[in-house]
Amino acid sequence: MLQLRHYSFELPFEYPFTIAKGTKTHQPSLVLSLGLRHWCGYGEAPAIHYYGISVASMIEELNAKRLPIERYALTDPQRFWHFLHHLFPENNFLVAALDMAGWDLFAQMRNAPLRRVLGIQTDVVPQTHYTLGIDTVEKMLEKLKAHPWPLYKIKFSTAADIELLAALRAHTDKPFGIDCNEALTFEEAKLLLPELKKLGVRLIEQPLAKTEWDAMKALKGISDIPLFADESCVREQDVLRCADSFDGINIKLTKCGGITPAMRMISEARQLGLKIMLGNMNESSIGTAAMVHLSPLVDELDADGPLLLKEDIADGLSYEDARITSANRPGMGIRFWGKAAPRNYFNH
Repeated sequence: MLQLRHYSFELPFEYPFTIAKGTKTHQPSLVLSLGLRHWCGYGEAPAIHYYGISVASMIEELNAKRLPIERYALTDPQRFWHFLHHLFPENNFLVAALDMAGWDLFAQMRNAPLRRVLGIQTDVVPQTHYTLGIDTVEKMLEKLKAHPWPLYKIKFSTAADIELLAALRAHTDKPFGIDCNEALTFEEAKLLLPELKKLGVRLIEQPLAKTEWDAMKALKGISDIPLFADESCVREQDVLRCADSFDGINIKLTKCGGITPAMRMISEARQLGLKIMLGNMNESSIGTAAMVHLSPLVDELDADGPLLLKEDIADGLSYEDARITSANRPGMGIRFWGKAAPRNYFNH
């Protein structure tokens, strides 16, 4: 039988993290482990308030269906995902954590890195962004100088944040992406496009509300800057709809339900000619490691979750020239400590 365990954390951010949907100082997170004999796989599900997901609710749902999970014979992680999808049809966050743990365990049983088990032969990965949450100009400049990076993602909450962007641009020539989290109207975005181009913005995530499909299609028609879906692309069925309104999609393992559906989303997006980003939801090194193994398949990477946290709960990831790699060990390559440790434990 599988041995299922869970661990809960409140991981503090290095700086209060503000986006258009609010501010948080800690990231609540649920870590799951699946053990079999001497192997143990791990997965992670961060709790996100605006999706109505809490650590407590995930633990309650997990405990209610613990026995069928532990009795499952893990011979094929894709079949395991389908089992989990039917067991927890309304909770992709929990499915994602269990799916990660299943793949990690399966790859360890095969004595191979996860990317090889997934059929990914290259180790070439895109650079990851470093995200600057919304703050005063002074605090954002402090973050910028404390974290010199080859490319940045800047959070946007109103059209007036163009002034913050201009202030940052005066201190760096590095490329910017902006993430609006649905904060703008069509008219605001239309007026901002020329200014954003002048400021060297290379991509824009989710400028309009996720329901504004026609407006997004119109915006795409006039934008020289690639537009990426985030809130508009949660599950597999969203990919096709995004093709007319966006240039690319941001796939988040936690939202879509894990590695298994993400692989299918990547394949479909390629067929549709969409650019692909892998994005994070402030995961520790555990959830980030799953992204790292998929990252050779995508164009853009936003895997800075561990960099934004003051503490981590695992090792096995390293950053060099903004390219993130995992330790050359079977599975996802991470080692879970079972407790949080300060940032100076990070292998950066």
